[in-house]
Amino acid sequence: MIPGARLIILGRQGAGKGTQCVRLSRHYVVPHISTGDMLRAAVREGTELGLIAKEVIDTGGLVGDDTMIGIVDERLGKSDASSRGYILDGFPRTVTQAEALAGITAERPIHVVIDLDVPREIVVERISSRRVCRDCGTNYTSSGDDPRPWICDVCGGDVAQRGDDTPEAVNRRLDLYESQTAPLIEYYGQRGQLVVVNGVGHPDNVFKRLTEVVESRR
Repeated sequence: MIPGARLIILGRQGAGKGTQCVRLSRHYVVPHISTGDMLRAAVREGTELGLIAKEVIDTGGLVGDDTMIGIVDERLGKSDASSRGYILDGFPRTVTQAEALAGITAERPIHVVIDLDVPREIVVERISSRRVCRDCGTNYTSSGDDPRPWICDVCGGDVAQRGDDTPEAVNRRLDLYESQTAPLIEYYGQRGQLVVVNGVGHPDNVFKRLTEVVESRR
């Protein structure tokens, strides 16, 4: 892979995008920049941004463009992203954000934008069955016959469903995705930067498809 490669991974939340982004970041030794992780950290820490974001996140909404653009602009200016490249996960989510990102990265443009495509019904099932350790963030999948209380195998913390992982909140996020984020497919497609990758199947097979796309842009 070319040094300093810069990638965007799009796709519905729950498409396995986060896990694949982590694998790609380790494989290519570049930072995985997840705006969702940054926002959740701000919420946990009770920062000003966290207080603003918490209500929006809990109802399945999207944080405003200006706030997200500022967060990403600051993060991309750090030494690891500017020297090694990065994988952007969760940004951009709107065409306005994409246009701002084009300005931010004008001197070092994005190499490829990958849309990890998974049908909506699979996404709803995956996310609504997800459970997360409140302390370390380890993910689990509910079988419907879960232990009570559910204790994390990794750190002993409490395992629970996130407030934004209920079917109602998931469907609201997906509705927002369709209305606001889906136009990014057209935006990047018109610029010849977009590649659609089938996200259904064994994670190893999906990872192989992703790396093949990345290598094809070397």
